[in-house]
Amino acid sequence: MSESLKPEDVSYRTFEKGEDVEPIIKMIETELSEPYSIFTYRYFLLNWPHLAFLAYIQGEMIGAIIGKLEKSEKHSGRNRAYIAMLVVRKEYRKLKIGSALVQKFIEAVKAAGCDDVVLETEAVNKPALKLYESLGFAREKRLLNYYMNGNDAFRLKLWLTGPSTGAGERTGPEEEKKE
Repeated sequence: MSESLKPEDVSYRTFEKGEDVEPIIKMIETELSEPYSIFTYRYFLLNWPHLAFLAYIQGEMIGAIIGKLEKSEKHSGRNRAYIAMLVVRKEYRKLKIGSALVQKFIEAVKAAGCDDVVLETEAVNKPALKLYESLGFAREKRLLNYYMNGNDAFRLKLWLTGPSTGAGERTGPEEEKKE
């Protein structure tokens, strides 16, 4: 099925309407280990619909990325984006769809003045770690027993602008680990 697909067979668009919610939830529940409540989906999709990108093949949703962008008072007022969920259906993985979704998210938050992007992923999820690290993300911190299944997570970070250097501001990943 997916072996004969080419990148041009995949179309992408942002979240537009309420009927997108159900297929997103179904795909995430099927493909990811962590359950989310309807309130989590609503929080991200209603507040930042322009940062939710969906991937389709012949009208069928096969991938999604959901996140947000806010000014972080905790981090010296930097504009911080957060990737809450990235999912690609198993049979379409290894086709660079996940990379394309992350790149679309990064382009959108960069255009909105984002300074850095953060996310968490399971420490045992080697394909996800490889994907994010290939896009420039660095491991910032290990979070013990982060997921409901007991697995640890890595917080990953991508700096889009130079680190803050004002008085009392953090200067890079070494400082972030001390939180």
